[in-house]
Amino acid sequence: MFIDVLLGLQWGDEGKGKIVDYLADKYDIICRFQGGPNAGHTIVINGKKHVLHTIPSGVFRPGVINVIGNGVVIDPIVMARELSTLKANGIDTSSIKVARKAHLILPSHRFLDAGSEASKGKAKIGSTLRGIGPTYMDKTGRNGLRIGDLERPNFNAKYTALKEKHLSLAKIYPDVDFDIETEEAKFFECLAAVKELEFIDNSYYVNQALNEGKRILAEGAQGSMLDIDYGTYPYVTSSSTITAGVCVGLGVAPQKIGKVYGISKSYCTRVGSGPFPTELDNDLGEELRQIGAEFGATTGRPRRTGWIDLPQLKYTIMLNGVNHLCITKMDCLNTFKNIELATTYKINGKETQNLPYDLGEDIEPQYTSMKGWNQDINSIRDFDEMPKEVKDYIAFLEEYLGVPVDMLSTGPGREELIIKGTVA
Repeated sequence: MFIDVLLGLQWGDEGKGKIVDYLADKYDIICRFQGGPNAGHTIVINGKKHVLHTIPSGVFRPGVINVIGNGVVIDPIVMARELSTLKANGIDTSSIKVARKAHLILPSHRFLDAGSEASKGKAKIGSTLRGIGPTYMDKTGRNGLRIGDLERPNFNAKYTALKEKHLSLAKIYPDVDFDIETEEAKFFECLAAVKELEFIDNSYYVNQALNEGKRILAEGAQGSMLDIDYGTYPYVTSSSTITAGVCVGLGVAPQKIGKVYGISKSYCTRVGSGPFPTELDNDLGEELRQIGAEFGATTGRPRRTGWIDLPQLKYTIMLNGVNHLCITKMDCLNTFKNIELATTYKINGKETQNLPYDLGEDIEPQYTSMKGWNQDINSIRDFDEMPKEVKDYIAFLEEYLGVPVDMLSTGPGREELIIKGTVA
């Protein structure tokens, strides 16, 4: 058996949670393999919106096991709040298992994050201030605390040593408004909720499940353009957001990877700082923002908006080995008379489909214009019933990208999804 993968192909916020929720009842186990509570996966079920930050999106499907892998960083305060909200909504949380090797986010990590971002002024990277970067820095610096340390008698001593190190480091940054004592009290109070979950040796658990013929889907957070190695560095996240990250984040060999589902919006967005070649910093971009409700699920920050960027998509499809494509928010283009698609970049007078070393270079996206459909497609459930303009748009994507579009999302609800091709 193989482990299938679902991840974002842009700068995050592509609608991954909804697609995982749809696919989840076709799998036995859903695994988050990287990232932390800077992610926000929104799922709408029977008109009610649910936002997950750390817990896999399969939690709403009875009988599905949800694994938080060792590549994830966990804030007990966020986790406890998330568990409490799920329980209040009648969702069974007993299916959640946590890798012992997943790292913990301490309050002092968030303190460092805030100080570091404040010190950068206009050069800030747009951190969500959730302590993600400092936690991964401790991980690679071999200083971190892990879930498994909660089972050890010296946890408190290790916690204190790491906190004191952070407080010493923080002296190089400007003062920020952060009550470390209050946050520390919350941290230890919320550890109780985390300890109620089952801790597992992640790599053995996942590989044994594969050997037993269990179907597993790995769920990514953020998007491929935020990958620490292949994204728009330094305006990226701190983990590997691409398919290769599954192997490290879950402890599986490369030959165990099966289908790769790539998710893209019908247009493009990003949150925070960093290059964005097709950005519409004008009234049209604001119209897209309002129609698409483009505000962060985690932070509430307004997202930057722009037309779909096909050189960028082709790049991330290559990186991830995508063989199933899902286009979300198709309905958000219902009212546009013309739709623009960036097909090449002009850099120093030369056109190319390849992304340059620095996407912040002086790039002039070259666009292909297509006629919009100018009608409401939200209630359509059969691709054959779609307007010709929608079919033309999808055919253009498939031809350019070389990957079939198997799913189209036409609204936020669980049922607002068209299955065009063959999926799980």
